[in-house]
Amino acid sequence: MAGRKLALSIGLDIGSLLVALVVASIVVFGTVLPWHFRQDVGPLVGSLLFGAVVGCYVAYRSAGKEVPRPSYGRAFSVFMVAVTVSAFTLVFSRAYFSRSYLGWAAGVWLALELAHRAVRRRRPWTEPLVVVTGEKELVDHLLTAPHAQIVEVLDPAGPVPERPLPKGTTLAVDLRSVLSDEMARFVSSSNLAGYPLRSLASAYEEHTGRLAIVHLHEGWELTVPLEGRGPYVRTKRLFDTLAVLLAAPVALVLGGLIAVAIRLDSRGPVVFKQRRIGLEGRPFTLYKFRTMRTNNEGEREARFASRSDDRLTRVGRFLRLIRVDELPQLWNVLRGDLSLVGPRPEQGPFVERFSETIPFYTHRHLVRPGLTGWAQVNFGYADGHADTIEKLSYDLYYVKHVGVWLDLEVLGRSVWTVMSGFGAR
Repeated sequence: MAGRKLALSIGLDIGSLLVALVVASIVVFGTVLPWHFRQDVGPLVGSLLFGAVVGCYVAYRSAGKEVPRPSYGRAFSVFMVAVTVSAFTLVFSRAYFSRSYLGWAAGVWLALELAHRAVRRRRPWTEPLVVVTGEKELVDHLLTAPHAQIVEVLDPAGPVPERPLPKGTTLAVDLRSVLSDEMARFVSSSNLAGYPLRSLASAYEEHTGRLAIVHLHEGWELTVPLEGRGPYVRTKRLFDTLAVLLAAPVALVLGGLIAVAIRLDSRGPVVFKQRRIGLEGRPFTLYKFRTMRTNNEGEREARFASRSDDRLTRVGRFLRLIRVDELPQLWNVLRGDLSLVGPRPEQGPFVERFSETIPFYTHRHLVRPGLTGWAQVNFGYADGHADTIEKLSYDLYYVKHVGVWLDLEVLGRSVWTVMSGFGAR
């Protein structure tokens, strides 16, 4: 299914560009094909097509094996890469180009890219799944996933269906389960009959955006793909620094106003410092605007905050609601303690406790912690052991799939998180 969806998206994007080239030719040259007006327009059209192919490759290559969603963000990614490649090609080749033709072609192409995605998003798509597992919790999570349609759940040691599977159904098999001889033959024969076969862990991961912790073994499933993304992980530090420097003028003005409000509201320091655990388990000092009364900020015992926390000041409650209490952490980003995107750093006592009680908890320290993260935009705030396990499944998904497009998605969704107050404490 992923291959078909990917081919459809690429075909529609390239087809949209071809239509845009015709429209631009009619508007600018008064003819359907620009060659009827100029004989030297070939490099111009060729550069646009070449740029579109490169843009599609770069944007869709990041989707990996997952079923690609009709994303507006990916439309802009394809468009920006294509225009950039086309511009460089034309400049260095010194070929003829028409600004008006380029402008019309680019504008119409972007409009068509967004239009076909809008139409496809109106028609919800699903992947029909027959799940072979005894893990009820994983099935429950898949039932809430918007693009997973659970046709049937089969017991690995139970009877096989008597009727044929619906056409287009994917078999998602729990590879940790011991299949009965009858079920093993059913799975094998279904696959030979043309039904796609995949592991339950893979289907679960793609449809829920989280890792099935019960399916992890020794953690190699995380470290191997992470090593393959080494170049991006190493260059994230540069991107983080540039982004913070660009945001610095606005952040300094806003921070000054917040500091005055905190001073007027309650007695105590403006900035609160706390030790957190960062990359590879190393401790660092985290900075935040103070949101609690001074006598409570110094409590020795680490505890979770709550929506009705009696320690919050009036200004502090508002700052936490809109998430600007974390603005001083931009300094942590500049220092290299944090990245803009990554698992949120926890307090030392929590890390010690969860490392002993939750499998693979320390694997979230394989990447630099973040100002915001995949778990924050999907789950929100954790206020106990059970919630921490749920949140960890999202953190480990991020560790496994860390990349530029996932980071951009997190940053984009974080804007909505701030506006809606989702998960604020």
